[in-house]
Formats: sequence, C-alpha cells, structure tokens
Amino acid sequence: MIFAALACIFSGQLLAQGVYDVSKISPALIKNASFVVRNEEEVFELKDPGSATYTHKRVVTILNKNGERASGMIENYDGFSNIYNLKASLYDEKGNKIKDYRSADFKDASAVPDGTMYMDSRVKRLDVLYTNYPYTVEFSYSVDYNGIRGYQSWHPVTAWEQSVEKSSFIFRIPESMTFKYLKSKNLPTDSVKLKDKIQYTWSCSNLEALEYESMSTGLSRVTPWVNLAPNQFEYDKSKANIENWKNLGTWMYNLSSGMQVLPESVKANVLNIVKDAKTPNEKIKLLYNHLQKTTRYVGVQLGIGGNKPIAAEKVCAVNYGDCKGLSNYMKAMLDVAGIKSHLVIIGNDMPSLNKNFASMNQANHMILCVPLKNDTTWLECTSAYVSPGFIGNDNSNRTVLLITEEGGKLAQTPTYSPASNLQKRSAKVNFDDDGTASIQIETEYQNAQYEDNLRMMLIEPVDQRKRIMNSFTIPNMQITNINYTQPNKDLPVLQEKISLKSSQLLTGGAGKLFVTLNMLNRQETAYTAVEVRKTGFAVKYGYLDEDEVTYAIPKGYKVEFLPKDVLIESEFGRYTAKVVVKDNLLVYTRSKLVTNKDYPPEKYNDFVAFNKKLYQADKAKGILAKIE
Repeated sequence: MIFAALACIFSGQLLAQGVYDVSKISPALIKNASFVVRNEEEVFELKDPGSATYTHKRVVTILNKNGERASGMIENYDGFSNIYNLKASLYDEKGNKIKDYRSADFKDASAVPDGTMYMDSRVKRLDVLYTNYPYTVEFSYSVDYNGIRGYQSWHPVTAWEQSVEKSSFIFRIPESMTFKYLKSKNLPTDSVKLKDKIQYTWSCSNLEALEYESMSTGLSRVTPWVNLAPNQFEYDKSKANIENWKNLGTWMYNLSSGMQVLPESVKANVLNIVKDAKTPNEKIKLLYNHLQKTTRYVGVQLGIGGNKPIAAEKVCAVNYGDCKGLSNYMKAMLDVAGIKSHLVIIGNDMPSLNKNFASMNQANHMILCVPLKNDTTWLECTSAYVSPGFIGNDNSNRTVLLITEEGGKLAQTPTYSPASNLQKRSAKVNFDDDGTASIQIETEYQNAQYEDNLRMMLIEPVDQRKRIMNSFTIPNMQITNINYTQPNKDLPVLQEKISLKSSQLLTGGAGKLFVTLNMLNRQETAYTAVEVRKTGFAVKYGYLDEDEVTYAIPKGYKVEFLPKDVLIESEFGRYTAKVVVKDNLLVYTRSKLVTNKDYPPEKYNDFVAFNKKLYQADKAKGILAKIE
C-alpha cells in the first residue's frame, strides 16, 4: 500500500511536470510563432462603482530570442490599486520546473515617463533571464482597486508571431449595475447569474501566429477582443455617470469648473497683450504666442489630476503644466480677452472616439477648440514651436469631445489633405572643371511634413549634419551650409536651405557621363508581395512631393539620351516625372501624390506593384556624351 501511494504521488508529479511540455503544442501553433500563450485566465470582479478585484494567470512558452519580450511580467499600480499574490515559475522544454520566483524577485519601480514631474504610477516587474530555448514561464497576481475610471479589457493577441492555445476573460458585475462593451465580430458572449451578480465570459483557443505585416492597420481587426466600460464609477472622491458622451462631458466640465480664475495682474497683462488686436484671430495668435514663450510642458498625473486641469492661476505662477493645465490656462486667457473656447479630449495617435461608446480609455490628450463666427481654431497647447491652429497629424481628422457647459459634444478636428502636406524642393547643380558638383537645395515643408521636419530647426548643427548625411544618397557628399527657418510663425511652414559638394555625382567612362536625374528624393523601398495578407494597411499620412532638379550640363558635353515622360496613376496615388533641355540646362521635375486611405488586405499586392513602378521610375538616368 505504501508503494502504491508513493507510485501515485510520483505519477502525479510527473503529470504536473509534463503539462507544459513544448512537444504538446500543436505544430500549427508553432508555425510563424516566437512565443505561445499556453493558457491565460483573467477575472475582473466589480464589487461596486468604486472597487473591484482583478486576477491574472498566464503561461507562455518562449520559442526563440524574438519571443523574449513576452517572458516577463509587468503590471502598473498607483495610489488607488494594490498588487499582491505575485507568483512565478520557470519550466524547461520538457515542462520540468526549474525554479520558483520569490516576492523579492519582483522589482518595484516608478513608472513615471520622461517629461512628467508628478505621477503616482508604479510598476511591479519580473525579468526572466533564461536563454535555453524553448522554455515556459508561469506567473499570476491579483490587484485590488479602490477607485475606478475604467474596466479591464481583453486582448488575447497583442503581438505579431504570437499564437494562443487558450485564453479566457471573466467579468462579474453586481446585477444592480449596468455597463457597456464592444467586441470583435463573431465572438460569442456567455452570461449567467451568480447570486447577486451577472458573470460574462469570453474565450478563444488555437489562434495561429501571424507574421509581421508592414503598414498594418492593426491586429484587432483579425483577432478576438472585448472592450468594457462603466456607465457609473467612483474615483478619488468623484462620482461620474458616463452612459454617453454628453454625460462624460458634463463630468469633465464640472471637474474644470472654476479652474480658469486668473490673478488681476495677469488679467491686466492679457488685456495689454491684445489691446491693439483688431480681430479675434489676432487676439488668439498673440495669446498663443505668449503661452508658448512663457510656459513649458510637464506631465502631472496624480489621482483625479489625470482628468482635472491644474488651476490656471497655478500654471501662470509656475510657468508649466501638462496638456490639461496648459489648455485650461489658454482658455482662461481667452476668457479674459472675451473669446469663448472649449477644452477638448482627444486620442493623440489613437483612433477617433467611438460615437456610440463613451469611455475614458479612448483619449489620452487635451487640446483647445475656439469656435469663431466663420471658422474654428484648434490649439495644441503643449508645443512651444508649432503655429496657432496647427494641431499635428496625430490629432487631425479625429472625432473628439468638446467639454461645454451643456455637456460633451462630439466634433471633428481638421483634416490635412495629401496636397496640403507638401514638400516642395528645388535643387541647382553646377559643375567645376574637375567635375566637382556644387549643389544648392531649397525645400519648403508644410503641415504634416513641416511637423516631421520641425525638429531639424531645434537640434544642434552637428546633429543636423548627421541626419542629412543619413537621408541623402549623394556620393562623397560634403555639407558646406545648413539653414532652417520658419518665416511666418503663424503658418506651419518650414524652409530648409542646404549647400553641398560632391566629387562623384556623375559616373561613366569612354566619353559618356550618366546622370541620376532624381538626385534627392528617390523611392528607396521596394515592397515585397505576399501570397496571403491578413491585415489591412495604410500609410501614415497622405502627402505631395514636388521636386525640381536643374543640372548645368558640364562644359564639353551634350545630351545623348533622356528617358521618356512618366505618368503612373492608381488608387494609391499619382506620379509624374519628366526631363527637358533648356539652353544648357537639364531640368528634371517630379511629382508624387500619395493617398492615405485604409485599404483591405487583398489590395496590398496592387500597392506593391504601384510602388515598384515608382521605384523603377526614380532610378532613371540621362546620358551625356563628350562633344567630338
């Protein structure tokens, strides 16, 4: 009997050890995968509008070095949450346990990002240092919340090259409360009543890994997910009803109410700044310029301070604030100047707010909207450099929420058309007797392309040179001068002037010289077609590049060959290129318009074909022959 009992115990140990044996993973889940989620269980249980418990267990097998990003555990907490029951174990390829991690192995560190002065967010972190692939990590923890603004959401697939054996999410809520949720298409929802609560369950299994796809519009369009949001919540002594955007806006308005009071001396200064302005637009520009000159961005995220602006009088006293504080301060100055404005919550570099689903986690930023009689001005108050009215590509064409005295009102931010995101470049090339090229380049950047290049005006000259050397493909290039200016502070336009020399711009022999006509702005990327693409795609933004390169034909040479004019049109854009001879000059002109629609995956190979044509067209050369 003793031997039988020992045999049972030993057998049970072997069974436990073998649960995470890598050989038990289906080959279909190994294909294209760097890590496999063997099992994930999440439970979010709401006790009342202001408190909840969350438990999370995850088992993941790391197949190779690329999968190491999933080997550790990281969980944020703050003054309104507490993490406990931290456990983790490491298993080898056969599923044999190598070690258990102790509480001391979990690091506790600040989670304050750069640029943030005040924030109570911290992180519990476990880094697994093991490279004998494959291996498996199991970890679990619990979190108690004593203040809630949002609920946990479920996204079982968070990365490329990730497969999932099994994942589940359970949400429990008192039957006296209501909530809302969105889910991926065709994902079943199971619900059951448990005493005084309703339990909802979502799950998935055997999800195969997806290879990385460039320009993707997101894994969420092809993988399961659930987003949940409260209708009522309590947080940091504040209660809110956010059943709809109007109510959410009312709550935000009440938080900011009374925070626009300025000292009398500051009011007098505001009135002095705008005293000579003849129109509201002139007043806005003057005050925005004052904001940029006298304040700087510093993040402040303490409790309800993550949603409530710092008082305007505090911002003008310390000369700094976060996006909420600076927008609110600008609003206060406009109030003094007799101009009405609205705070705006927006998802910077996030999708538009879902018009039918009010929740806090769709926004991460605040700007200011100034509705005028014949126009509306939008102000990005965290930048010391951008023009008034320019809010940046990551804020453009977004559905946003205006915070008004009547509650929240949905609105749309301006759209920068491809043609308005302009790069207009002109280059003149002259040759010395020894063949050395002197090159003068003048470029104007507008809107999104202005935003992308604005940093060039702000960095040190040595860094400017490095970036230019890396961006141009001119052989044996020597930079002799660089200059960046913004001629009109009120317009999002940046001007660039660069002087270069090159001793190897022309190549050839036997009395021939070959001229690469598109010297500066070639399409260097040749995308690769894929047999079956899974996700949709889009470019970052639509734009228009207009280039003109004028070559002075070297002394003693004549034109022998020039390529034909090129016209390439597609739903993805339009490209033209041509070269003509004017007197003793070769004048090459090129126009490239790229649209920024969201395209379905089946269009990707058409996009590849379009770009291959551009790639080939940009390599075109002219031939010069020596005059006999």
